[in-house]
Amino acid sequence: MNNAEIEQLKLLVEEKYGKGLNTTTDFESFSVDLHYKAQLDLSASTLKRLWGYVSDSHKPRVGTLDVLARYLGHADYRAFVRWLKTSTRFNSSFIHADQLVSNALVVGDEVEIGWNPNRLIRLRYLGESFYEVVAADNSKLCVGDRFLTGCFLKGQPLFLPYLLRRGERTEPFVAGRNGGLSILKVFKHSKA
Repeated sequence: MNNAEIEQLKLLVEEKYGKGLNTTTDFESFSVDLHYKAQLDLSASTLKRLWGYVSDSHKPRVGTLDVLARYLGHADYRAFVRWLKTSTRFNSSFIHADQLVSNALVVGDEVEIGWNPNRLIRLRYLGESFYEVVAADNSKLCVGDRFLTGCFLKGQPLFLPYLLRRGERTEPFVAGRNGGLSILKVFKHSKA
Protein backbone atom coordinates (compact mmCIF):
# COMPACT_ATOMS: atom_id res chain seq x y z
CA MET A 1 0.00 0.00 0.00
CA ASN A 2 1.35 3.40 -1.00
CA ASN A 3 0.71 6.32 1.36
CA ALA A 4 0.59 8.78 -1.55
CA GLU A 5 -2.28 6.78 -3.06
CA ILE A 6 -4.14 6.71 0.26
CA GLU A 7 -3.63 10.46 0.68
CA GLN A 8 -5.04 11.03 -2.81
CA LEU A 9 -8.01 8.79 -1.98
CA LYS A 10 -8.70 10.91 1.11
CA LEU A 11 -8.42 14.16 -0.86
CA LEU A 12 -10.84 12.92 -3.50
CA VAL A 13 -13.28 11.72 -0.84
CA GLU A 14 -13.27 15.19 0.74
CA GLU A 15 -13.67 16.77 -2.69
CA LYS A 16 -16.71 14.63 -3.46
CA TYR A 17 -18.16 15.13 0.02
CA GLY A 18 -17.74 18.86 -0.40
CA LYS A 19 -15.87 19.62 2.80
CA GLY A 20 -12.81 18.61 4.76
CA LEU A 21 -12.85 16.03 7.51
CA ASN A 22 -11.23 17.85 10.41
CA THR A 23 -13.42 17.52 13.50
CA THR A 24 -15.30 14.80 15.36
CA THR A 25 -18.54 16.23 13.97
CA ASP A 26 -17.16 16.08 10.41
CA PHE A 27 -16.32 12.37 10.76
CA GLU A 28 -19.66 11.53 12.33
CA SER A 29 -21.59 13.46 9.67
CA PHE A 30 -19.63 11.86 6.85
CA SER A 31 -20.19 8.38 8.32
CA VAL A 32 -23.96 8.99 8.39
CA ASP A 33 -23.90 10.54 4.90
CA LEU A 34 -21.93 7.56 3.58
CA HIS A 35 -24.53 5.17 4.98
CA TYR A 36 -27.68 6.98 3.80
CA LYS A 37 -26.54 8.38 0.44
CA ALA A 38 -24.18 5.66 -0.73
CA GLN A 39 -25.33 2.61 1.28
CA LEU A 40 -21.74 2.15 2.51
CA ASP A 41 -20.65 1.77 6.10
CA LEU A 42 -17.57 3.05 7.91
CA SER A 43 -17.59 4.16 11.52
CA ALA A 44 -16.51 7.63 12.53
CA SER A 45 -13.72 6.07 14.62
CA THR A 46 -12.35 4.18 11.58
CA LEU A 47 -12.42 7.39 9.56
CA LYS A 48 -10.67 9.30 12.35
CA ARG A 49 -7.85 6.73 12.40
CA LEU A 50 -7.44 6.82 8.63
CA TRP A 51 -7.37 10.63 8.54
CA GLY A 52 -4.89 10.72 11.43
CA TYR A 53 -7.31 12.58 13.68
CA VAL A 54 -6.53 10.02 16.38
CA SER A 55 -3.20 8.26 16.82
CA ASP A 56 -2.97 4.81 15.33
CA SER A 57 0.15 3.03 14.12
CA HIS A 58 -1.73 0.32 12.22
CA LYS A 59 -2.01 0.30 8.46
CA PRO A 60 -5.54 0.86 7.22
CA ARG A 61 -7.49 -2.27 6.32
CA VAL A 62 -8.03 -2.90 2.63
CA GLY A 63 -11.76 -3.22 3.36
CA THR A 64 -11.80 0.37 4.64
CA LEU A 65 -10.03 1.59 1.51
CA ASP A 66 -12.40 -0.46 -0.66
CA VAL A 67 -15.42 1.32 0.87
CA LEU A 68 -13.95 4.74 0.16
CA ALA A 69 -12.98 3.71 -3.38
CA ARG A 70 -16.58 2.55 -3.97
CA TYR A 71 -17.79 5.91 -2.66
CA LEU A 72 -15.75 7.47 -5.47
CA GLY A 73 -17.25 5.12 -8.07
CA HIS A 74 -14.53 2.47 -8.31
CA ALA A 75 -15.03 -1.27 -7.82
CA ASP A 76 -12.47 -1.38 -5.00
CA TYR A 77 -9.21 0.17 -3.81
CA ARG A 78 -7.10 -1.76 -6.37
CA ALA A 79 -9.29 -0.42 -9.17
CA PHE A 80 -8.89 3.09 -7.74
CA VAL A 81 -5.08 2.71 -7.74
CA ARG A 82 -5.13 1.48 -11.37
CA TRP A 83 -7.29 4.47 -12.33
CA LEU A 84 -4.99 6.83 -10.44
CA LYS A 85 -1.96 5.59 -12.38
CA THR A 86 -3.62 6.16 -15.75
CA SER A 87 -5.70 9.27 -15.05
CA THR A 88 -4.53 12.31 -16.99
CA ARG A 89 -5.60 14.38 -13.99
CA PHE A 90 -2.56 13.14 -12.07
CA ASN A 91 0.01 12.22 -14.71
CA SER A 92 2.93 14.38 -15.62
CA SER A 93 2.51 16.02 -18.98
CA PHE A 94 3.71 18.79 -21.20
CA ILE A 95 1.77 22.01 -20.90
CA HIS A 96 1.00 24.45 -23.65
CA ALA A 97 1.36 27.98 -22.33
CA ASP A 98 2.77 31.34 -23.26
CA GLN A 99 6.06 31.46 -21.45
CA LEU A 100 8.87 33.84 -20.72
CA VAL A 101 12.26 32.30 -20.06
CA SER A 102 14.75 34.39 -18.11
CA ASN A 103 17.64 33.76 -20.50
CA ALA A 104 15.63 35.54 -23.24
CA LEU A 105 15.96 38.82 -21.31
CA VAL A 106 18.76 41.33 -20.89
CA VAL A 107 19.54 43.28 -17.74
CA GLY A 108 17.13 46.20 -17.44
CA ASP A 109 14.23 44.58 -19.30
CA GLU A 110 10.96 44.83 -17.42
CA VAL A 111 8.26 42.21 -17.03
CA GLU A 112 4.66 42.79 -16.02
CA ILE A 113 2.78 39.92 -14.43
CA GLY A 114 -0.75 39.82 -13.09
CA TRP A 115 -3.22 37.39 -11.58
CA ASN A 116 -6.69 37.40 -10.11
CA PRO A 117 -8.07 39.22 -8.32
CA ASN A 118 -6.56 42.40 -9.85
CA ARG A 119 -2.93 41.78 -8.83
CA LEU A 120 -0.37 43.59 -11.00
CA ILE A 121 3.41 43.57 -10.56
CA ARG A 122 6.16 45.26 -12.56
CA LEU A 123 9.58 43.60 -12.36
CA ARG A 124 13.05 44.64 -13.50
CA TYR A 125 15.35 41.88 -14.73
CA LEU A 126 18.67 41.99 -12.84
CA GLY A 127 20.41 39.15 -14.69
CA GLU A 128 21.12 35.52 -13.81
CA SER A 129 17.35 34.85 -13.40
CA PHE A 130 16.95 37.49 -10.64
CA TYR A 131 14.10 40.00 -10.63
CA GLU A 132 13.28 43.03 -8.51
CA VAL A 133 9.76 44.33 -7.91
CA VAL A 134 9.58 47.97 -9.10
CA ALA A 135 5.79 48.42 -8.81
CA ALA A 136 3.12 46.41 -7.00
CA ASP A 137 -0.65 46.84 -7.01
CA ASN A 138 -2.87 44.82 -4.64
CA SER A 139 -0.20 42.21 -3.91
CA LYS A 140 1.78 40.89 -0.97
CA LEU A 141 4.88 41.44 -3.09
CA CYS A 142 6.50 44.78 -2.18
CA VAL A 143 8.62 47.23 -4.14
CA GLY A 144 12.22 46.19 -3.56
CA ASP A 145 11.48 42.48 -3.14
CA ARG A 146 13.83 40.30 -5.18
CA PHE A 147 13.47 36.72 -6.31
CA LEU A 148 14.93 34.06 -8.54
CA THR A 149 12.96 32.23 -11.23
CA GLY A 150 13.86 30.66 -14.53
CA CYS A 151 10.53 31.25 -16.24
CA PHE A 152 6.98 32.53 -16.09
CA LEU A 153 4.11 30.51 -17.58
CA LYS A 154 0.84 32.22 -18.42
CA GLY A 155 -2.09 30.31 -16.92
CA GLN A 156 0.12 28.64 -14.30
CA PRO A 157 0.96 29.72 -10.74
CA LEU A 158 4.37 31.27 -10.11
CA PHE A 159 6.09 29.33 -7.32
CA LEU A 160 9.02 31.04 -5.65
CA PRO A 161 11.16 29.25 -3.06
CA TYR A 162 11.68 32.57 -1.24
CA LEU A 163 11.71 36.34 -1.64
CA LEU A 164 14.61 38.52 -0.58
CA ARG A 165 12.94 41.27 1.43
CA ARG A 166 15.18 43.83 3.12
CA GLY A 167 18.07 41.37 2.98
CA GLU A 168 16.12 38.50 4.60
CA ARG A 169 14.71 35.37 2.98
CA THR A 170 10.97 34.89 3.37
CA GLU A 171 9.02 31.66 3.34
CA PRO A 172 8.04 30.26 -0.10
CA PHE A 173 5.58 32.41 -2.07
CA VAL A 174 3.02 31.55 -4.73
CA ALA A 175 1.43 34.07 -7.09
CA GLY A 176 -1.75 33.13 -8.93
CA ARG A 177 -2.47 30.02 -6.88
CA ASN A 178 -5.98 29.82 -8.37
CA GLY A 179 -5.96 30.25 -12.12
CA GLY A 180 -2.31 31.09 -12.62
CA LEU A 181 -0.79 34.21 -14.16
CA SER A 182 -3.25 36.03 -16.40
CA ILE A 183 -0.91 38.83 -17.52
CA LEU A 184 2.59 38.30 -18.89
CA LYS A 185 4.23 41.16 -20.80
CA VAL A 186 7.83 42.09 -21.58
CA PHE A 187 9.13 45.64 -21.98
CA LYS A 188 12.58 45.60 -23.60
CA HIS A 189 15.18 47.94 -22.14
CA SER A 190 16.17 50.54 -24.69
CA LYS A 191 19.83 51.49 -24.67
CA ALA A 192 19.99 55.27 -25.02
